[in-house]
Amino acid sequence: MGYPWMRTARLKPLWMMTVLAGGLALLSGPALAAPETYRIDPRHTTLAFLVHHIGYQNTLGQFLEVEGSFVYDEETQDLSDLTVNVTAASVFSNDEARDKHLRGRDFLDVEVYPAITFRMTGAKADSTESGQVMGDLTILGVTRPVTLDVTLNKIGPYPFPQGGAVPYVIGISARTMVKRSEFGMTYAVENEWVGDEIQVIIEAEAIRQ
Repeated sequence: MGYPWMRTARLKPLWMMTVLAGGLALLSGPALAAPETYRIDPRHTTLAFLVHHIGYQNTLGQFLEVEGSFVYDEETQDLSDLTVNVTAASVFSNDEARDKHLRGRDFLDVEVYPAITFRMTGAKADSTESGQVMGDLTILGVTRPVTLDVTLNKIGPYPFPQGGAVPYVIGISARTMVKRSEFGMTYAVENEWVGDEIQVIIEAEAIRQ
């Protein structure tokens, strides 16, 4: 049977091997998620708006040049450092004369204010797929707080390799409503020829850097 100290001596190497094996397993396992920087993919991003026209219909337009980035932790759902820059002159409503008017002093005044910007100030998750993003929206040099209702559509490896690599992509939908008069854009508000409330529609993909 042997003495107790001998049994202990035999077990000790086995215990050390078990601990070592466990440590190696932890080291070789998948790393915990960490905050990652994502950049908006302009080819797969749409920033659109709806505004009523003399009450007859809602005119749909969009901005064709949008860029931005943010930091997101997939494990904790923490979002930070979201910034978006929009080229005001890239407005497009499928009518050349109307687009020229939109770029002028009655509306966007792009010669004086070439950029529309959004800077995140906070975020709140309601679930794993939805939440709100709060931030400061600047139009015509005027900054107002805005809250976006955001839906996380999908996050993961992209099905199409790019440049020999597989991109990791996040896709979101976002909606909000703003009053253009709050930014000093009052043309045709009083007679209601052009709506004051602007429905903002965002569909975007962003690529992990």
